[in-house]
Amino acid sequence: MSEDNNNNREYERYCYTCRRSESKAGPLLEMPGGICMCHDCMQKSMDTALQMTGGDLSQFMNPGMFGGMDPGMMGGIPFGAPDMGVPETEEPDDDEAGENESEESEEAPKKKKKKPQMGFSMMVTPEELQELMGQRPKRAKRNPEDLPKIDMKTIPAPHRICEMLSEYVVGQEQAKKAISVAVYNHYKRIANEDKDVEIEKSNMLMIGPTGSGKTFLVKTLARLLDVPLAIADATALTEAGYIGDDIESVVTKLLAAADNDVAKAERGIIFIDEIDKLARKRNATQRDVSGESVQQGLLKLLEGAEVEVPVGANSKNAMVPLETVNTKNILFICGGAFPDLDEIIKERLNEKSSMGFNSDLKDKYDKEKNILKYVETEDIRKFGMIPEFIGRLPIIFALNPMDKDMLIRVLKEPKNAIIRQYQKLLAMDEVELLFADDAYEAIAERALKKDTGARALRSIIEQFMLDIMFEIPKDPNIGRVTITRAYIEGTGGPVIELRG
Repeated sequence: MSEDNNNNREYERYCYTCRRSESKAGPLLEMPGGICMCHDCMQKSMDTALQMTGGDLSQFMNPGMFGGMDPGMMGGIPFGAPDMGVPETEEPDDDEAGENESEESEEAPKKKKKKPQMGFSMMVTPEELQELMGQRPKRAKRNPEDLPKIDMKTIPAPHRICEMLSEYVVGQEQAKKAISVAVYNHYKRIANEDKDVEIEKSNMLMIGPTGSGKTFLVKTLARLLDVPLAIADATALTEAGYIGDDIESVVTKLLAAADNDVAKAERGIIFIDEIDKLARKRNATQRDVSGESVQQGLLKLLEGAEVEVPVGANSKNAMVPLETVNTKNILFICGGAFPDLDEIIKERLNEKSSMGFNSDLKDKYDKEKNILKYVETEDIRKFGMIPEFIGRLPIIFALNPMDKDMLIRVLKEPKNAIIRQYQKLLAMDEVELLFADDAYEAIAERALKKDTGARALRSIIEQFMLDIMFEIPKDPNIGRVTITRAYIEGTGGPVIELRG
C-alpha cells in the first residue's frame, strides 16, 4: 500500500495472526486478500513450513498435501484466511471427457471424481515467499564492460589534490603527497583497459601519533572528492559469531555512502581507523576475538573478494536483502597511532655495537622527535601485526608529530581553523575577536604539554573563551575583544574596546 494510503487510512491495521496493531508490531506485510501479517508471525509461519516440508518450499504447491488440515491453518499457525480455501468441486474423469453427450445421457450417471480440497490458501508463490523473507536470489554478475567508464578529466591531478588538502591540513607534506598519488593511481588503475598489463592495488598504512591529523586528512579528502568514502573503526570489529560488527560491515558502510549503488561502491575508498588496536595480544589467556582473528578476516577484503553485505542494515537477517560487492577495485587506507612503536624502532636502530671505531651511542635516537619516519615492516610485525596483513599494505608512511610552529599554523591557516570559528560566533553578536601574536605562542605551549597533538588546542581555547562567550552578550556596547598572553596564562585579562 502506498504512503498516501497509509496516511489517509482511518483505522489502524492489525496482524491477522497475533492481532497486534501496526503501532506495536511495526510495519505489516500486506498480502493478497486484504490480509496483513507482521514480520514475527511471517517468520514463525515460514519456520514451521520449512520444518514440515524439509526445507522445500515448492511442496506448498501440492494441493493435497495439507488436505486434512483445518483451512487457513498450518501447524497451528494461521497462514491464510479460512474463507479463502478452494471449494470442493466435481469434475468428470479424464476417460469420460471424450464420450459422446448422447451416450452419456442414456447411461446411468457415472461416478464423479472429486477435486481434492486445498487445506490452506496459497496466496503467494514460493518465489514471492522468499522475497518476503529477504531470501532474494543473487543478481547475475555484471559484465565489467557494462559499468560506466571513468573519465580521467574529472579526476584532479595529484598536485591539485595536494593543494586542496593544504587549504585545510597544515604540514604533513609527505602524507598529503602519498594520499594524492594513491587516489589518482587508484582511478587510473580502474580506467586501465589494457588487459595485458594489470595494475595491482596499492593499499596504504598511515602511522602517526594522536592528534597528528590522520582521520582529519581522510575526512577532508572525502569532502573534496566526489567519490564514495567510508570511515570505519577497527575497535568495533570482532570475529564472526561474537558480539560486535562483522568484518563485512566496513563494506556495508561504503555501500551506504554510495547510496546503495553497487557499481559506484566497488570503486570507492575505505578508511579503517585505529588499526593498531587489532595487534596480536601478548601473553593473553583469553580468546582474542578482536585482534589477530580480525586481521585474518580482513585479508580477503584487502586482496579482493566478493562479499555479501546487507542493504539498509548493519547485520544480516532473514528480512534484509543482500548484495554482492567485489572489493577488488576498492582502495583501503588504514591508520593508527601505534603507541610504543618508537621504542621498537629505537631498539632496532641501536642493535649496532657500542664499542669500536664504528660504534653508535645508545642514546643517539633518544632526542629524535620524528622517530616514526624510520619505521619498517619488521617493526610493525613486532608490534603485533601479522605478516600477511602487512604484505597487503605496500605503502607505509608516517605523519610528523605536532611541534610548536605547526600548532600555531593550525590555529591561523586552515579555512575552518578553531579561532576562525570563534570569530564567526562573535561576529554574529557584532563583536570583533582578535588574538595577539604572543597569545598564539602561549596556546601552542600549553597544547604541547598535554601531548595530544592538535586535539589539545580546542580544549584550551574552550577553557579561556568560556567567560568571554558568557559575558559579551550582556553588554551591547562591546565592539572588540583582544586575547593576550597574560589572559592565556591567567595573569591578566582580555583587552575590551567599546563601540565608537
